[in-house]
Amino acid sequence: MKKVAFYTLGCRLNFSETSAMRRDFEGRSFLVTDFENEADIYVINTCSVTQDANKDCRKVVRRALRKNPNAFVAITGCYAQLEPQEIAAIDGVSLVLGAKDKFNIFDLVESFEKSDEPIIYHSDVNEAADFHHAFSSGDRTRAFLKVQDGCDYKCSFCTIPLARGASRSPKISEVLTNAHKAAQEGFKEIVVTGVNAGDFGKDSDESFLKLLMALDEIQAIERIRVSSIEPNLLNEDIIHFVANSRAVQPHFHIPLQSGSDRMLKLMRRRYKSDLYAGRVALIRQLMPHACIGVDVITGHPGETHELFQESFNFIDSLDISYLHVFTYSERPNTHALTLKPVIPKNERKKRTAKLRRLSAKKRFLFNERFIGDNRSVLFEEEEKDGFIQGWTDNYIRVILPYSQKFGNTIQDVHLSSQLNNGNVVGSIILQNIDSKIHNLLAVHG
Repeated sequence: MKKVAFYTLGCRLNFSETSAMRRDFEGRSFLVTDFENEADIYVINTCSVTQDANKDCRKVVRRALRKNPNAFVAITGCYAQLEPQEIAAIDGVSLVLGAKDKFNIFDLVESFEKSDEPIIYHSDVNEAADFHHAFSSGDRTRAFLKVQDGCDYKCSFCTIPLARGASRSPKISEVLTNAHKAAQEGFKEIVVTGVNAGDFGKDSDESFLKLLMALDEIQAIERIRVSSIEPNLLNEDIIHFVANSRAVQPHFHIPLQSGSDRMLKLMRRRYKSDLYAGRVALIRQLMPHACIGVDVITGHPGETHELFQESFNFIDSLDISYLHVFTYSERPNTHALTLKPVIPKNERKKRTAKLRRLSAKKRFLFNERFIGDNRSVLFEEEEKDGFIQGWTDNYIRVILPYSQKFGNTIQDVHLSSQLNNGNVVGSIILQNIDSKIHNLLAVHG
């Protein structure tokens, strides 16, 4: 049996697709091993959102070849679609698979033997029109369920449409099949993910709301979380549904990118700041306890000091819970390269640091609201420094002393205090304590 190892760079969608490829190898009697082990085949699923992602790919190839210099190294994913020749020039790469062919490796490769010259399968991204189902495990408690691929948006900074093609999604019935499989494998939580998940069903009579409603009816799934949704696609009906849902968690991650309307226009985003503020206000009205995360980009071309400060002030005014801050990175063939002024890299990093400090403040204040409260927590199975950790329904990270019995279980937890690193210390609440005391008294008179 040949051994195969996998490595994923990038987003949750990439992780779900790597898992689909792994299952394909397992179904053909390959032995899957950890990437840090020696293997005959290494499959690296790449990202190309930033320049660092491309550099990371080279580093991972070198790591694989240190384990086995004669290994067959296959590269797929967004970087492989955008820069196939650049990847093929990396010493030791045997195979490059673009977007159309990344799930067809067994139709294209007869023998996984290292060759002198790399083989490239690459075609126009518009030919990547099929939808390939996937779901992956993150920490064996959550499954990342792919429901959509590709993107029709033309944001100034983004290469994803060039790497993944047009927006497409399966039927709800097909997604439910994979959701049932994930539940049967023991996952307590499903994270709904896609390049632009809110675009689900755009060319049919189905919709993202209908998908959430259908998933919510699967009783075996205890928790549903939406990885990210564009503010213009997060309509009021979706927010109202989540507020009354059985399983969809009160946690929204909504990309903003900038709080300046001038910058949003330069970025070719499809909303203005007032729409975004309205979405946040409605969530807070219906779900005061909800966690709201925000994506922001700093240093995009055209972002003067005044526009950055306008964006900062807007974000500071929002009742949100945390930020994911990204420093702008030049990407080939994007509209942003034509815009001025270009922001010096050291200034971009200063702005990123300022927003990350704001994020830490927002997260601390959000967590503090719930100290002294009781919330349900889904615990992971892994032990870290003597502790077990998990996430509340509203996405607060909780830790308590490790106990194997709590792994992959949902427990009611009392949130007692917050640490400097943002973790909240909790304690398990004894269930039905009144009835237990009553029974003891009855037995012992």
